[in-house]
Amino acid sequence: MRARGRELRQRVPRSSHAGFQPAPDRPDPLETLAQQDTTRVPELVPIRYGRMSVSPFAFFRGQAAVMAADLATTPTTEITAQLCGDAHLANFGTFATPERRVVYDINDFDETLPGPFEWDLKRLSASLVIAARHRGFDDEDGSDAVRTATRTYRTKMEALANAGVLDVWYESVDDQQILELLDDRVAEGALDTEAAADARRLFDRAQRRTSQHAARKLTEVVDGEVRFREDPPILSRTAMPADRLERVSRYLEHYRESLPAHRHQVLSRFEVIDAARRVVGVGSVGTRAYVVLLHGRDAEDPLVLQVKEAGPSVLEQHLGANPHPPAGRRVVEGQHLMQSASDLFLGWLSGTGLDGQERDYYVRQFRDMKGSVDLERISPDRLVAYAGLCGDLLAAAHARSSEPAEIAGYLGSGGRFEESLVAFSHDYADVNETDHARLIEAIADGGIDAEVGV
Repeated sequence: MRARGRELRQRVPRSSHAGFQPAPDRPDPLETLAQQDTTRVPELVPIRYGRMSVSPFAFFRGQAAVMAADLATTPTTEITAQLCGDAHLANFGTFATPERRVVYDINDFDETLPGPFEWDLKRLSASLVIAARHRGFDDEDGSDAVRTATRTYRTKMEALANAGVLDVWYESVDDQQILELLDDRVAEGALDTEAAADARRLFDRAQRRTSQHAARKLTEVVDGEVRFREDPPILSRTAMPADRLERVSRYLEHYRESLPAHRHQVLSRFEVIDAARRVVGVGSVGTRAYVVLLHGRDAEDPLVLQVKEAGPSVLEQHLGANPHPPAGRRVVEGQHLMQSASDLFLGWLSGTGLDGQERDYYVRQFRDMKGSVDLERISPDRLVAYAGLCGDLLAAAHARSSEPAEIAGYLGSGGRFEESLVAFSHDYADVNETDHARLIEAIADGGIDAEVGV
């Protein structure tokens, strides 16, 4: 496998990944986004554009479909791994394993699909340069972040290529490992002394973000009944039909069948209490997403689930059909394949949606020790350190579904691939800024309706 990866360099040189120029027949990025709007909740679409308009970085978070089309025009290795499909740096974070460990890993799989491993790396790398520009850093800071992410990916993939199969599957990064690493980096002088303290605060906050915390924050008691607090358009019970509880209960019966049998017993102990529509994310705004409140023993024993619509991956148009239909199952199977551990209640269902149309969904806990790095406050040295963590995690995720030795053989031991991605990322950041400017212009001209600040 390693030799096959090395041989592939003859057909797809590592230097061929350097730079990016939009294809002459490149689809209009705003039209690509508009095509996604046709299947979304119409009154929520302006919120999506409002959130994407805030900055080029916010725009990038919502333009996965645009970049998928762009990546399809670039040289590809055809070394296949299960892709995240949207592996920008904000899609990594903390969550709890079923054993209640706090781990850090990729946490968004809406676009997951098998594909060329470097597509995820290119999206991650571009996001690092775009984030660096967003924070006002020098170009070299963004370059250093890309080099660190790709170098760490390369060295981790080399290590996993020499590891046993089970070792690859057991690979994970938890809060204690990160804190130990940060302490070492601070001692070396590579990070400021507050880095480890901020990380501890992040993990402490994450451990408090449970269903109990979500229930306290999102619900109220009215006439003796617990229900979600109306906060339209972000959280709305009235956006759902009057018989929503009966419908949601039926949906959850279908969803339960996607869970391992031993988890049916756990879910059967809970009763549906309320449900509401919830606006989530940036690029996801307008897709149908709901939160469901369930009680176990009593109101002090809550479970809050998120039911989110799953559509076709943005990669399918370029890489082929979903191998695990329906779409909800695609998300769940991809997540199980890439993550070191997954949500206890991760599952999927298909059925008639609240609008009468057949739709696919996936289900997970709304909050279960979820947290992420504050990218609005990150410093240049912390961005570089964080880039290394993301590269490490992405390599482990890819190794579970690919041949690590083949990827390691292709990447080699030098920095040629890293420098190619540095050039690619700066070029793509330029294109992204142009696309964002076009969105701002379209909003100003009245061609696109945007609701800012929601």
